[in-house]
Amino acid sequence: MGNIPTITKNLLIINVLAFAATLVLQGSMGIDLNNIFGLHFFRASDFRVYQLVTYMFMHGGFAHLFFNMFALWMFGVVVEGVWGPRKFLFYYIACGIGAGLMQEMAQFVEIYLQLNSQSPLGIGEAFVVMGQLAQQLNGLTTVGASGAIYAILLAFGMIFPENKIFIFPIPIPIKAKWFVMGYAALELFQAMTGSGGNVAHLAHLRNDIWFLHDSLLAAPSFARLLAAKRA
Repeated sequence: MGNIPTITKNLLIINVLAFAATLVLQGSMGIDLNNIFGLHFFRASDFRVYQLVTYMFMHGGFAHLFFNMFALWMFGVVVEGVWGPRKFLFYYIACGIGAGLMQEMAQFVEIYLQLNSQSPLGIGEAFVVMGQLAQQLNGLTTVGASGAIYAILLAFGMIFPENKIFIFPIPIPIKAKWFVMGYAALELFQAMTGSGGNVAHLAHLRNDIWFLHDSLLAAPSFARLLAAKRA
């Protein structure tokens, strides 16, 4: 791991250690770290503000961890190399928090629509009812670095739009810009049709749009940095 940039390497290590600690404590002491550090719905009794940060270091299984960390290693190394450690860390954490906030909002809308379908009520009344269901709402827990990882993927597509990448199981390489746009279109389609769970898709899509806006604003500085390197 010697040639992996500092922030990417430390993020990989922290995520792996957090997953290992989750397995050990769950098996030996019955302590569920995903329940403590995972992001609960904000009207649930177990919700804590710090979970907006800690949830992105927790994962629901080995496959969940592996694919997120593989993407972090594959694209994070490149993006951090262009931005530098401080900007890379800021965007990673900021987009992870942004995805968490959007997940909270999407969950609120989903629960409100369910409650409203049973008995019409206003937003304020919905808050009261959700507070009364605080224990039951603890089951709505989000874990994983996916929001931050999707932001890194989008950043890569913005910085190197013409670079070709292989995406399994597509047999031919595709340009990064087409992959990013195709992925966003897929997220939008699945969100609109409800396939695969529309709450997560809406959160990821919102995070992609947010990051696209920030990346476009930062594009001139990317160009200057790349030009300086070539000189």
